[in-house]
Amino acid sequence: METTVKTKWKLDPVHSEIGFKVKHMMISTITGNLNEFEASVETDNADFKNASFTFTANADSVNTKNKDRDNHLKSADFFDAEKYPKISFKSKSFNGDTMVGDLTIKNVTKEIALDVSFNGIVEDQYQQTRAGFEITGTVSRKDYGLTWNALTEAGTIVVGDKIRLGIDLEFIKQ
Repeated sequence: METTVKTKWKLDPVHSEIGFKVKHMMISTITGNLNEFEASVETDNADFKNASFTFTANADSVNTKNKDRDNHLKSADFFDAEKYPKISFKSKSFNGDTMVGDLTIKNVTKEIALDVSFNGIVEDQYQQTRAGFEITGTVSRKDYGLTWNALTEAGTIVVGDKIRLGIDLEFIKQ
């Protein structure tokens, strides 16, 4: 019986980013990042199909370049980072274009589908093999209990429900 050997890939955090965008008052877009995160991949083939991806981020590492807003996002109104310090994702399937997996925020787990562009594999100047991915998707923050909102005097909601994800990941073969 033939045994398949899994290749492990470790995240290169210097060349990776977890970003998001959300509407503010439905007229502008606020961007942010999760600055502290880890990810890994295990695969048994060069195109990464059916690879297993895992990801965790520290909820209190949210950064929107505004300290007051960041503190509000870390509070119980949103991430409740003290009680739920980790955001996690574990893939269930990856066909080369779409990754399906479980996203957990505030102890709420929902299956999501993400669009993936596999940017290929290269060997760097240090003979390390690297693989790059661009991942996008949209999630509803309300699905994860991030329900805080307010209305302006004109009746406009302050924070949109849909969160657009923009994730760039670079991995180094182990």
